[in-house]
Amino acid sequence: MAEFITTPFGATTTAMEVIEGIDLHGKRAIVTGGASGIGVETARALAQAGAEVMLAVRNIDAGEQIAADIRQTTGNQHIHVGQLDLSDLHSVRAFVRSWEGTLDILVNNAGVMAIPQREESRQGHEMQFATNHLGHFALSLGLHDALAATGHARIVSVSSVGHINGEVDFADIDFRTRPYDTWVAYGQSKTANILFAVEAAKRWANDGIVANALNPGRIANTNLGRYLATAAVNPAQSGAASTGVSVKTIEQGAATSVLLAASPLVEGVTGRYFEDCNEAEPHQPGIRRGVAAFAIDPEKAARLWNLSQNMLNEA
Repeated sequence: MAEFITTPFGATTTAMEVIEGIDLHGKRAIVTGGASGIGVETARALAQAGAEVMLAVRNIDAGEQIAADIRQTTGNQHIHVGQLDLSDLHSVRAFVRSWEGTLDILVNNAGVMAIPQREESRQGHEMQFATNHLGHFALSLGLHDALAATGHARIVSVSSVGHINGEVDFADIDFRTRPYDTWVAYGQSKTANILFAVEAAKRWANDGIVANALNPGRIANTNLGRYLATAAVNPAQSGAASTGVSVKTIEQGAATSVLLAASPLVEGVTGRYFEDCNEAEPHQPGIRRGVAAFAIDPEKAARLWNLSQNMLNEA
């Protein structure tokens, strides 16, 4: 791999600092989970730069409230809301059918974390994998032609440092035979986000589509943590494993997403994993940073793509 991509930004940079001076007028963007957490700030920054933004959300009422706020704070009236439940492939397909025209930026931001007991999606897959990976996979494939039509589209997949807790278990993705572990399941789904970016970068390069993944960092006070009170404690969060981790504001947490979605500093960069607005280095044991080798393995990426495609075909 070429040398690591670096930028002038870092862990404390905000989304608005990243977007400053960037003109996105005429660009169209979708942000999944755009009604809460870093999704709101990602959408707000893109809107601030002039993009037309679709908030793809489960709760339309919450989405409309956020859209109104973004219109007011940015002066950009081209903020829309669409219903999308990533855990249900029927909902994903309905959203895709409703999309008209081209698409410049797709931010696969929505997600669930630490579901304490095993749950299944409508199509029968483990819920964290179904929501975090499979729904976004189906969305990205469904919107491929809209992305390719621009000749310069960007896909941004929000992963997590939690990916180091679990690689994809191809023999038992849905935890049908192995004991369910909330953090292993979450880690698997976040590894899948990175592997998707690796394979999409390869498959769609000739379409002018770039795809990257990122760790937004540990963000304070977002809905992503709603299950933490009842989930088992993540053993990797204690002791030496927490080295290098600091809590970010929502504005700081959205910065790396905005960088990959819009900044000319990463023009043409694809198939990479970023954190703190810079490309991540390999994960080192005992430090909760970096990217695990299994998450950027091209053979695993191709295998996951094919398996995910089969899951869609069966749904």
